[in-house]
Amino acid sequence: MLRSRWIAGFYSVALAGAACGAARTPSAAAAQPGADKSPVRGPSAVAEPVHLSSARRSIRPRADAGTVPPESKTTTPAASPTPSAKQESPSPAREGAACPEGMQLVEGDYCTEVKHKCLESWYDKSNKKTVCEKFEAKSECVGQRKHKRFCIDRYEWPNRSGERPEVMNRFHQAEVKCAALGKRLCTESEWTMTCEGPKFKPFPYGYVRDTNICHGDVMWDSPDMKKVALRDPAELARLWKGVRSGSQPQCVSDYGVYDMPGNADEVVASETTSSDFRGKFDSVHTGGPWYKGVRNQCRPKIYTHDEGFYYYFLSFRCCAEPDHQQTEPRTPKQRAANWKFEKVEQIAGFSREQVQKALKTKAEKGNCACSKGDIRCNTLCGTLLGPQAKDYPKNRR
Repeated sequence: MLRSRWIAGFYSVALAGAACGAARTPSAAAAQPGADKSPVRGPSAVAEPVHLSSARRSIRPRADAGTVPPESKTTTPAASPTPSAKQESPSPAREGAACPEGMQLVEGDYCTEVKHKCLESWYDKSNKKTVCEKFEAKSECVGQRKHKRFCIDRYEWPNRSGERPEVMNRFHQAEVKCAALGKRLCTESEWTMTCEGPKFKPFPYGYVRDTNICHGDVMWDSPDMKKVALRDPAELARLWKGVRSGSQPQCVSDYGVYDMPGNADEVVASETTSSDFRGKFDSVHTGGPWYKGVRNQCRPKIYTHDEGFYYYFLSFRCCAEPDHQQTEPRTPKQRAANWKFEKVEQIAGFSREQVQKALKTKAEKGNCACSKGDIRCNTLCGTLLGPQAKDYPKNRR
């Protein structure tokens, strides 16, 4: 059944450093406060998006938790997201370059625990969250430093400036799309490290919150959850309040990666192995969406949504190994559990080869020829968002 209860925890910051006073920012794998699941009312209250129950994470591809009709059984090859023809197969690294085209090399130290001090804050009543507006211009690594070197997409999928970040993918669907290009989903620590830069900043641009730099503070607009569950294109278009990748030139990290906090939320692969809810799922959310009164920093994470979760502001980007090394597409938890990647593809409902073929089709023909009600085809193609969608205008916050 469709779950439509209201929760504040979906947007609760799992970060002590977001409050005023000296506070330690936990690592992505450290213990963090749980989501507040008490009912919330008000214009910014957040409806819990649709997701599969944890018991549904089986090998067999299925429709989402009884909230939507069975996905179309069309025999037409499912089409995929919007990348160009260059992305129809794994992109080779440029000659002499450490990373494939469209990716940035990130090398440096990740800190497992960072201490920040908030100087100015405000309280969002509807989400029961304290938002820090200004931090002291100082970051202290009080945890372990771990050296990392990896490649990451400059933009969210389809990793093209001028395109909209693609939303409405389930975790395993995003994973297969990355794998089709010889990449993988980024891990939580890789995403955090890229966003914070070598100085461990709370925002990629510094210590003072500015939603005109990284898109945020849009008022809540009450989604119709039944229509979202049905992937109704008109409702998804109405709810779209994002901006195009690359349209925020100052929303860039010190490593040269764009649009990380704010705008579309992002899903990453868990590295958390605790026995509580933080380690339960492979799916972790980071960055925060475009709404007001939510997390829009580099380090806070949400651990309470399973791999079947999808939503109209949830996107992703891909990572890869540098220096021409082969990239393992499975997540750390999948490798530990000895999963075959075919299992991931079966849960996603499509394979790497189908993604590659669809990318080529869309690049050549400009569309995937999906019928309006073909959820599988439109999900793979990235065409669930209705044509009425309009990007959020600047200077309206």
